[in-house]
Amino acid sequence: MKPLGWLLVLLLAWPLAAQEHLRVATFNLGLGRDGPGLLLKDIEDRDKDILALAEIITTVNPDILLITGFDNDYQLRALNAFNALEGLGYPFIFAPLGNAGLQSGLDINGNTRQRDWNDAWGFGRFEGSEGMALLSRVPIQSHRSFDTLLWKDFGPQPLAADGTAFFAHWPVLRLASHSLWDVELTLPNGPLHILAAHPTPPVFDGEEDANGLRNEAEITFLNRYLSGESFRDDQGTEAALPATPVILLADLNADPTRGESLKNALRHLLAHPRLQAVPTLETVEWESLGRLQVDYVLPGRALKMLDMGVFWPEGSALLDTAQSRHRLIWVDFEKPE
Repeated sequence: MKPLGWLLVLLLAWPLAAQEHLRVATFNLGLGRDGPGLLLKDIEDRDKDILALAEIITTVNPDILLITGFDNDYQLRALNAFNALEGLGYPFIFAPLGNAGLQSGLDINGNTRQRDWNDAWGFGRFEGSEGMALLSRVPIQSHRSFDTLLWKDFGPQPLAADGTAFFAHWPVLRLASHSLWDVELTLPNGPLHILAAHPTPPVFDGEEDANGLRNEAEITFLNRYLSGESFRDDQGTEAALPATPVILLADLNADPTRGESLKNALRHLLAHPRLQAVPTLETVEWESLGRLQVDYVLPGRALKMLDMGVFWPEGSALLDTAQSRHRLIWVDFEKPE
């Protein structure tokens, strides 16, 4: 996204200054395709499911939105085309590609070949596959990404049935299956930090539970970062999360009571002393398990929460057209003083 002049930034932020609340949301759009460029074509062709997803977003109308499950590209052509659909037009975007589909140069899956899908740092058909993007009406001041942190520093390694290491390259495997971000936004009355993540689904593995362990390890990072630990980011800066208002936005691919995920790290996160306790709201429906919560908007204690909800009207033709199994979850806050 091209830098905006200060005058334009002030004009864009001015309507937000007059608002009494801030609406923050996350939504897994389910817009993954089999190859690069295919999503852009579908957006340009105005596919009905994509228009329905955009209409859901405009109906809820969040000021800050994390989307997941979106095929991204280096030039942000697909994301910019989606953002140009009627009713969207977010002026500030943060969307680096992350680890999904980024080839490691290693034979991670041990099949004597390289460049398989499973040889990427994070599972993906291509770089940017089913990635993340932060769309905002609030100016982005700065950002940190933690995509090069190592898995071994946040949880135990998966083991084969005979007790040996499941991954030959375990010491160098990355933690983030997609991305881990700390994005600082500038509200008229001070900074707001958005923590964003999309851990791997804890399924599609074997008895070693590699994906379950990685999901747990990614959530463990969020716990530790919220607790004040310093971490070195991808730019080489080591720092802790500042003591400013914070909101966690994520598709954690984990429900606190159901499903195949390990529960310890998630339960610690939901009870973290820096975060508010929030009601459990179902955000996805799977054919085998029914409705679960895997998508989260978790506000820091410094914020006054006014309302929250999930866009899930019964018998909605709009949801049927949108096709995504996930539902948009939102929270309204009183703007920080």
